Amino acid sequence: MLFETLGYKNNPAILFFHAMGVTGASSERVARQLCDKYFCIMPTSTVYCAGQKYISKADEVRQVEDFLYEQGVECLALVVASSIGADLAMEFLKQTKIPIKYALFDGGQFAQIGKTTRRIMTPLLYLAIKSLYWSNGGTLKKIMWCDDDEIKPYFIAAGKTLKYGNLYRQLSDSLENKPFPNLPKELQKKLYFEFGSKENHYQYRGALIKAYPYANYPVFEGYKHMQYQICNPQGFAKMLCSVAEKGSMPKLPFFRK
Repeated sequence: MLFETLGYKNNPAILFFHAMGVTGASSERVARQLCDKYFCIMPTSTVYCAGQKYISKADEVRQVEDFLYEQGVECLALVVASSIGADLAMEFLKQTKIPIKYALFDGGQFAQIGKTTRRIMTPLLYLAIKSLYWSNGGTLKKIMWCDDDEIKPYFIAAGKTLKYGNLYRQLSDSLENKPFPNLPKELQKKLYFEFGSKENHYQYRGALIKAYPYANYPVFEGYKHMQYQICNPQGFAKMLCSVAEKGSMPKLPFFRK
């Protein structure tokens, strides 16, 4: 993995897990709004690190924990996970001994997909992500709903370094067709599973509510996948502050419980 940080180490820490097809730097636009008050940590998955070999989710968690300990982080004020980053973040919650005050999942891809389907998906996803590098971001709108020039560099950088073997190994142990891990009731109360009402990942909400009945499930009415984070990083950062500091979502005009 590669790690980027913004802010001072003595401030409360926020850990970001990025989406598929981008680098950890994709969280910079949000982190810049937070770095005066928080120590923001943005790992890039080994999948998108040149010269590195992805081994497993457990190994990714180990690398994150090692880095946190090296930085002197003894507690996390907030864990923020986007899209497939939620899959790794859930593994982190399950394994880590580092106390976590709150966690927010933005459009978490909590799909539970069988091995055969994942094998079929891998070459298609590989070509889609590589195409963003080959086309200098020209194919972005064919892959996502948006074509934002602000986020194109993160997709291009990920496509440049992506190796097929790394993506294959990642998908071999991600989005597994297994029950969600058991989480204590008190931890569930500190989790926020946020979805836009117009995104495909909204379909996973019911299974999550069944698995974690004490968690929080805000819906952004009329929004698509990660749309609020991408289009309004300042507003998204303010929302994260509210969760980290008050343990609640702010009042937003498009928000419904």
